[in-house]
Amino acid sequence: MTIIGLGEDGPDGLSPASLAALEAAEIVMGPPRHLSLLPDLTARTVEWPVPFADGIGMLRGFRGQQVAVLTSGDPFWFGAGSVLARAFGPGEWRALPGLSCFTLAASRLGWDLETTRCLGLHAAPLTRLRPHLTPGARLIVTLRDGAGPKALASYFMDQGFGASTLHVMEALGGPRERITAAPARDLPDGLAHPLCVAIEVRGTGAPLPQAGGLPDDWFDHDGQITKRPVRALTLSALAPRAGEHLWDIGGGSGSIAIEWLLAHPRTSATSIEANATRAGRITDNAARLGVDRLNVVTGRAPDALDGLARPDAIFIGGGLSSELLTQLTQLAPGARLVANAVTLESEALLAEAQSRMGGELMRIELARATPLGTRRGWSSSYPIVQWSVTL
Repeated sequence: MTIIGLGEDGPDGLSPASLAALEAAEIVMGPPRHLSLLPDLTARTVEWPVPFADGIGMLRGFRGQQVAVLTSGDPFWFGAGSVLARAFGPGEWRALPGLSCFTLAASRLGWDLETTRCLGLHAAPLTRLRPHLTPGARLIVTLRDGAGPKALASYFMDQGFGASTLHVMEALGGPRERITAAPARDLPDGLAHPLCVAIEVRGTGAPLPQAGGLPDDWFDHDGQITKRPVRALTLSALAPRAGEHLWDIGGGSGSIAIEWLLAHPRTSATSIEANATRAGRITDNAARLGVDRLNVVTGRAPDALDGLARPDAIFIGGGLSSELLTQLTQLAPGARLVANAVTLESEALLAEAQSRMGGELMRIELARATPLGTRRGWSSSYPIVQWSVTL
């Protein structure tokens, strides 16, 4: 199987190797738009079905034949290449990439691609943009269809960035190429597919802070939330690293798991919450802040932990018990554990566990200045005991 990256200029933009692979193919498989760009071929043409996954089985049925699969531009730049590579073994495929839409878009505008954030939103929600919305940022995104630009413009206006310039790019690299630039709030109708959009972010919306410990009002909650100063200390103790997985036990608002995911695009997390209403709120918070990859489990630990991906780090924000600590020691040896306690009973449990298992025990006491008559005084919060240990 040969994976060929085809641009909007059709075969005219293909390398000699790609042209030779097309001419030698017995079967050419791809979406109707790509097949329509080809000249008459001796090969049989097969339309790739929707949903995309259904085409993998069809492709497996062509084993033993010379097959060319058409994809957009660079198959491994938010394309189908990685999916096909995982579905077939080494030696069963080769790739002949073309120019990606990101490269073409940057070359039309004169943008430095290495400083431009590129996102594939053709199969992902627009909310994934939220962490990147800051004045002065440059983004290039792919969209699913002709309705995408208007939806994108509406999202920017809802977030307070309606002044952002959207460069809507149609049929890049081909004879039908068209680029339409307008502020999000003034985007015209009549835009067609296929599309990518280059964005210069402007407006008065609130950028998402990059430091750990977001202000509490970024999260919808019912009071069950790890407050900002304690959350910052907790995330520091959890120490998120690229590729690591977190169990957030007693998710509340999901703030810990969400900030864990915001720390790096290759982190993952599962939030376990016994209250179904709060579990739904966690899902909504994660989606709104651009980390819809958060896995939310409605249930009570330790029972709800069965079958979950093994964690590298664990946070216990609720439901602390001796049974839970025992189970975690068995389920996740080597994981970093951070537990916060407010009640005397939970403090005693952590103190006893620390005496047996080691780790660091820290008491966090916070006070805020509040009115006291005609002057001000310190209003203390309940002290929090935090235990961190490697199981």
